[in-house]
Amino acid sequence: MFNRTFLLVIVAAVFAGLGLLAGERWLSQDGGGAGEAAFEALTPYPTPRAVPAFELQSVDGPVTPETLRGRWTVVFIGFVSCPDVCPATLTDMAKAQKAWEVLPEAQRPRLLFVSIDPERDTPELLAGYARHFHPQTVAATQPDAERLEAFASSLSLVYRKVPLGNTYTMDHSSSMVVLDPEVRVAGIIRPRLPADAAPTSGAIATIDPQAVARDLARLAGAAP
Repeated sequence: MFNRTFLLVIVAAVFAGLGLLAGERWLSQDGGGAGEAAFEALTPYPTPRAVPAFELQSVDGPVTPETLRGRWTVVFIGFVSCPDVCPATLTDMAKAQKAWEVLPEAQRPRLLFVSIDPERDTPELLAGYARHFHPQTVAATQPDAERLEAFASSLSLVYRKVPLGNTYTMDHSSSMVVLDPEVRVAGIIRPRLPADAAPTSGAIATIDPQAVARDLARLAGAAP
C-alpha cells in the first residue's frame, strides 16, 4: 500500500524527468501569458534564439556549445579587476548556486563567467577569481578579440575598453543571459536598483539571488 511519502517521491521523479519539457513550454509562452507570471527575476523570450558556434578557453579545457549542452546556463561577462559590479553579482550568484547544490548534478543550473579582458585575465587567474565566490562557477575567456566580441554580441551583451590614466578599465553589460539546455538564448536577468535609491546616489543595481535560484530551479523542473 502506497504511503504519502512514497507518492511524493514518485511525483518528484516525474517532474524531474519532465523538467526540460516544462522549461520549453514556459519559455514558449507569449508575453502576458501564464508562463510569464511564474518568473521573478527572469524575463523569458517568446522564442529561444540559436547561438552561433563559439569556443572559449578555461583551465579545464575548451568551453563550447557541446560542453554546455544539457543544462540551463546563466552567462555573465566581466573582468577580474572590476571594482564593483562583478564582485557584487558573483557574490549574489554564489547564493543562488548554493541553493542549487541540493539538486541532482544533471539538473543543476550553472554559472558561466566570461572575462572580456583577456589581456590581463588568463584562464588560471580567472578560475581562481571566479571560484573564490563559488567553486562550481565555470570561468572562461577568448584571447582572440574578434571571436570574443562575436560571442558577446550573439548574446546581445556589450563591452568596451576605457582608458584610465596609465591603465584601463572595462565597461560592460551587467545583465545576465540565460541559455537553455540546447544552448539557445532563452531569457535575460536584469539587475535592479534598490527601491529607495536616488538616481544620483551611485548605488549599484543588483539581483535577487533567491529569486534567480527559484526561477532557474523551476526551469530545470526541480521546483513546483
